[in-house]
Amino acid sequence: MVAPAARAAPQNLTVLREITRIPARRAGPAGERLVPTVPALAALLPEEGLRRGTTVTVTGSASLVLTLLRGPSQAGGWCAVVGFAELGLLAAAESGIALERLALVPAPGPRWPVVVAALLDAMDVVVVRPPAAPGAAGGRLMARARERGAVLVAVGAWEGADLRLVVLERRWEGVGAGHGHLRMGHLLVEVSGRGAARRPCRGWLAGTGLAEAGPPGVERAAAVPLRPAGVA
Repeated sequence: MVAPAARAAPQNLTVLREITRIPARRAGPAGERLVPTVPALAALLPEEGLRRGTTVTVTGSASLVLTLLRGPSQAGGWCAVVGFAELGLLAAAESGIALERLALVPAPGPRWPVVVAALLDAMDVVVVRPPAAPGAAGGRLMARARERGAVLVAVGAWEGADLRLVVLERRWEGVGAGHGHLRMGHLLVEVSGRGAARRPCRGWLAGTGLAEAGPPGVERAAAVPLRPAGVA
């Protein structure tokens, strides 16, 4: 019996051949060093955008991955998602991501680093959920992203990442005492990393942006820098 990954391999190669024929199209103005993000997420980032050539990790929520992709996609950029089978086209479309500029490779197989490297040549943002610790391949892919001016987004741990986005808490609107309909989700996100991001910053993301008033019973917390321990 043929393994699922083996059956998917020819399809993946076809997708990659098509992608390599796509002319390089970068989101935002020509020569811009930042990939644009939605305003709510920009408020949490040290440069109000994602610097080209950097590696970002996202932990705790597929919704946060979609939010991160929405900005560059709506600005005309190309995005790809590798190894994240649960993240489908319907969820991407409902999040405002342009499907005509989105490549999905849900089952890249054991040669996933080759797939990601090829996508970094043509895409603005490449999301990957590696099947195991990336090891030496992680360093090579980070170097590829720097060389090509793309943003590499890893779902989960990735040693040496420049920026880390972590969901600390999740709450919902619309649920009463055992009844009601879910209307909107709220994510408390913390951003940290190197350089300007060394001082962590956190804020609530609600639906398509930061909560205007925060979840019920929670005070507004939008782009609030965290004080180091022991500092008043």
